[in-house]
Amino acid sequence: MGVLLTSLMSLILYVVGVIVTTVVTSFSTKKVFKVSLGIFIFGFIIMVIINYFAMPTITVPNMLTINIIVAVILIPLYLFLLQPSKLVEKKVFMPLMGIAALGLIAIIVVVITSFVTLDNAQQTISVSEEEEAEPLTKDETPITVAPEFARNKIQKAMSVVPNPQFYDLGKLQVQKVDDEIVYVAPVEFADFWKFLRGQETPGYFTISATNVNAQPDFHEDAMNYTNSSYFHKYVKRVIYNQYPNYIQSGEAQIEVDDNGKPWYVQTIYKPMHITNKPNLDQLKVVVIDPDTGDMQSFDTDEAPAFIEGSVSSEMATLTNDYYGKYVHGWLNSVFGKRDVKIPNQSGSESGVTPMFDENGDMYYFTDMTSPKENIDSALGYTLINARTGELTYYGGEKNNGIMDSEGAKQIVNKEFPEKKWEGYMPVLYNIDGNPTWVVNVLDPNGLHKQYAYIKANDSDFVVFGDTANETLDAYRMALLQDPGNTGATGETQTEEVTGTINRVLVHSTEQGQIVQFLIEDDTTIYTVNASKVPLAIFLQQGDGIQAEAQVLDNGTATIETMEIEGLTE
Repeated sequence: MGVLLTSLMSLILYVVGVIVTTVVTSFSTKKVFKVSLGIFIFGFIIMVIINYFAMPTITVPNMLTINIIVAVILIPLYLFLLQPSKLVEKKVFMPLMGIAALGLIAIIVVVITSFVTLDNAQQTISVSEEEEAEPLTKDETPITVAPEFARNKIQKAMSVVPNPQFYDLGKLQVQKVDDEIVYVAPVEFADFWKFLRGQETPGYFTISATNVNAQPDFHEDAMNYTNSSYFHKYVKRVIYNQYPNYIQSGEAQIEVDDNGKPWYVQTIYKPMHITNKPNLDQLKVVVIDPDTGDMQSFDTDEAPAFIEGSVSSEMATLTNDYYGKYVHGWLNSVFGKRDVKIPNQSGSESGVTPMFDENGDMYYFTDMTSPKENIDSALGYTLINARTGELTYYGGEKNNGIMDSEGAKQIVNKEFPEKKWEGYMPVLYNIDGNPTWVVNVLDPNGLHKQYAYIKANDSDFVVFGDTANETLDAYRMALLQDPGNTGATGETQTEEVTGTINRVLVHSTEQGQIVQFLIEDDTTIYTVNASKVPLAIFLQQGDGIQAEAQVLDNGTATIETMEIEGLTE
């Protein structure tokens, strides 16, 4: 239906030209009607074929452009058939030129309106601003496996798929399934001929997005309508025929419901005014059954509960772009650039990186940098709710002067030049009051090798480890051992600790002396940097202490201030 409607609308300007010609020409109405109808039918058939494959959305800019192109081709053909080998009558030529001039003016108006509307589109973003994010804990914010590594593992498991030579792996989508964060990847057709032979795909893979040692699982669930199907089974075309006046954002992605059934999910939107610019406060999502092709649209925040990403990563990237660039309108983004922020493109999906908070809600992460060239520091970062599209910007003093995501990746890349290991999917966390880049380290084959924790305001402060938890613990210890580190800030939680020393260990590092001790009837390992409490190196069993400690989530604590009986009183 969408293709037929678009094709009819593609011929509007041609019909107008025919009407004008009929009014002013000296030819008989019968001849004009006969020639114009024949060309109309011919043009309609051609446009049905073109629109079937091109699927242009029914918007003012699209229809105006197509109408002008069609009219430029069909009207001269129509005039030639009316009067072969003769010049066009002046009384016909002049009105047609007038129509052409109006079309040109309309294009100019649409282009100007598109630039002006950027300001309006930016204002449709639901925005909140925070000084800094909550501190990271291992349980609350899982560190996801890089999608390149997950894809590599799944590719190696494709042999479990029946007739694997027919198929390739589709787009990976991170999702929470049965309280586990996983990548979901549909099996797609390898090419057109494989589609003709197979007609349906056999299922999809899942693999943990938090455990680098996990293996992929194949789930058999035949799908007729996919991203790699052709003709009437192509997901984008199925959606287009139902919603031809909506623009589709990116490629449809697979999400799995509580019963393990896959669904294709596609973000769509209607453009603002006479432009193709989106109203970011009125996004919708289409959920399509890959078995039957049945579909239903929802507001993104009202989609079925199993859908984490009703706002696509492509739409999140566009939201970041509008939020940062057009804060004071299009002209300011080109000339003054006051308060302009440019989103980095270091994310794992269309320039953004999906992550989950402690409540299991998915967000898209992106860091923002200055539009000024040769500036590699971050101004802050955004988190976009993947169901509502709401954007939260984290800036403030804590994020001033920190390196951006590209700088974090370059640090990793320079660490292993001989092995050609590279950094992927950098995400900025607040670890114990310190902004920290967490980066996946992959080899050239996409295999996971290590994690890198990089202090965002000190490019020389880098800790590598084999597992996320191991690297986090090592990074926290390194923070404690660094005398230049300010330690906990006012935003982090500290607790009052009193007791009697049970065991003491003093050891030296390149940065200075570190004292670790246990308190009677307490299994927590307390650590204090001697540069903070110089007398701590004289601690011994039986001493009484009173301290303020930052208790971490791994059975350890760092001492901020401490009084020792008999020494500090």
